[in-house]
Amino acid sequence: MLRLLRPLLVSLLLIAPAAFAEALYQVELIVFRQAEKAVPASQPAPEDWAGKAAALPATAQRSPALTGEAEKLAAKGYQVLLHQAWQQDVTGSPAAVRFSTGKERDGHFPVEGVLDLAQGRQLELKLTTWVNRFNAEGFLAGSERLQIARRLIPGQLTYLDHPSLGALIRVSPL
Repeated sequence: MLRLLRPLLVSLLLIAPAAFAEALYQVELIVFRQAEKAVPASQPAPEDWAGKAAALPATAQRSPALTGEAEKLAAKGYQVLLHQAWQQDVTGSPAAVRFSTGKERDGHFPVEGVLDLAQGRQLELKLTTWVNRFNAEGFLAGSERLQIARRLIPGQLTYLDHPSLGALIRVSPL
């Protein structure tokens, strides 16, 4: 009997890590201005700001759940620049997606960024967000950049700090 079970146990052990290697999460991101004066980045957002990050398909978009938090920020005088939610598969290797809001001008958006999530022993986040300023002709004149790498606790609302910008993010398993 043990001889028959041994191959079955070995195959289950080989299959099990693959089953847990990918998980589905709901990601919700709020980017806001927390200072009256912008702190510009040393260089504006690069031409290829998204790199190889995948665009979010329309089917991945979700209704934001953190509307109460966004309203509290606005009531306290913060300017909410972006509030988006989406569904995303997260694997052991980084899964970069790009996000943006506003009208595209000169290949850039008023707010644009790349969010990288990877699930290992912990949930790892890499976030780069640019808040762009355009001149009268519609060309990119300058940017602010919020760049953070952090471990997240799934389901917990996390505050990400910057001298003139801030972000709230919650990544919840589905």
